[in-house]
Amino acid sequence: MPFDILAWVTATNHHYREQRRSCTQLAQHFGGFFGDELLSHAGFVVVEQLPRPPDMVVRHLGLGELLSPGAMGLTLDDTYYLKPRAASQLRVHFHELVHVLQWRKLGADAFIQRYLNEILQHGYRQAPLEQKAYRYEQHYAKAPGSPFIIEGQDTV
Repeated sequence: MPFDILAWVTATNHHYREQRRSCTQLAQHFGGFFGDELLSHAGFVVVEQLPRPPDMVVRHLGLGELLSPGAMGLTLDDTYYLKPRAASQLRVHFHELVHVLQWRKLGADAFIQRYLNEILQHGYRQAPLEQKAYRYEQHYAKAPGSPFIIEGQDTV
């Protein structure tokens, strides 16, 4: 039976729901970039190990680079997961919030399909959805005091 990645995402977010922190606590840093509704809807969880599907699925989907031991964060729908050393890095939070917007704009099924296809076709760092997230992250890192609202359509 094929692996149901969307069911895994839902189950993972449900499993960590008690540890999830609201992104409203980031509003003082990101309020000029992301709307209040997004920040109240999104959340994050700090974990020692990022959630990952079974190794066989990771290999089959070509996600080894994305889910490597050096990975700092992973977004699953409206929740993103960070390793402890990334939790204090605002630019990592910013990057993952861009992914939350992408999930919302495309919808879960379309996001998963597009993201996986882009990773397979271009590699992790060159995947267009990742490139957008990295560009916004870099803009924030260079000019955190010069906000502009990022909308979902700007991220896909």
